[in-house]
Amino acid sequence: MAPSPRHTARATRATGRTTRAALVAAAAARFRERGLGGASIAEIAAEAGCFPSQVTYYFGDKETLFVEAACGELLGLRGAVETAARRARTPDGAVRAMVDAALSSPAIPMFADAMLLARRRADLQPVVGEAFEALHSRAEQGAASILQSHHWRMPAGPATQSRAFWSTIIGVALEKAAVGDAFDRAAAIETVRAVLSLSEDP
Repeated sequence: MAPSPRHTARATRATGRTTRAALVAAAAARFRERGLGGASIAEIAAEAGCFPSQVTYYFGDKETLFVEAACGELLGLRGAVETAARRARTPDGAVRAMVDAALSSPAIPMFADAMLLARRRADLQPVVGEAFEALHSRAEQGAASILQSHHWRMPAGPATQSRAFWSTIIGVALEKAAVGDAFDRAAAIETVRAVLSLSEDP
């Protein structure tokens, strides 16, 4: 007995989501190692157990796949940064841990490159825009939870301060990428400390 059209449609959508996810995961790993120029569509497809034509089918081209992967990496990094902050015992320790977690990850340079690609390709801008919306929404929730659990405070509130943190970190990444320098950890910590003004409740 042949499957119903509705069942086939559900299976096709589920298969498509699985294939897309596999390609993004494989692409993220390759791009972390080699960058956009060093990773080939054929390698990414082979790593994902797919055909190169499926990259074209689901993403159109390698730049679009790169942007999708970079956005996913950034959202994953948000969780790691928040975990680092939760483990800290003092506000200053949290700032240091957050900066170290963010700047030690390849996700920030990848996302900086993705933003530059989106600047010249309007079709990629919605992807980056959605990533920013998700980042800020989840980061606000995470910041509020951390403040409550540790009895810390930030003068401007979690929404504004979490945006300020990520804007600062991404700005540092863009600056260093533009001039080819390594991150200055001490300067980044001082900048984030000033931006967040994180402190214990009196």
